[in-house]
Amino acid sequence: MSLFATLSIAGSGMSAESERLSAIASNIANANSAVGSGGQPYRAREVVFQAASIAGDDDGNDETSSAGMDGVRVAAVVESDAPTRTVYDPTSTYADANGYVQMPNVNPVDEMVNMISAQQDYQANLEAFNVAKTLAQRTLSI
Repeated sequence: MSLFATLSIAGSGMSAESERLSAIASNIANANSAVGSGGQPYRAREVVFQAASIAGDDDGNDETSSAGMDGVRVAAVVESDAPTRTVYDPTSTYADANGYVQMPNVNPVDEMVNMISAQQDYQANLEAFNVAKTLAQRTLSI
């Protein structure tokens, strides 16, 4: 595998994790919003990753696909199908006839765990990218 393929794979991982962090930030920001667009409560966003072949291997063959060295891409950002929370708040303007308000299906503790995981994954990809970059620079200086 070439150094450029390594850079592409690590870069695709950083890009995907950045998208995941953005979705997590949106979830945390809307965790306590009573109503979203269309009068429905906010639904948590989840990022779906998919393997993506890295094109442009500089030695002319595509060993990255045959060796399982594919990158990653965001296939979709989907709404969670978890049920919304029901909170009793008869003073809310969004309360139903019984005084209950539908709240988002966001669990802030789960989102914080996901955020830590995404940050660590991003950091690991960044470290791999920097190692490959350093190797390329040293190779060029020879």
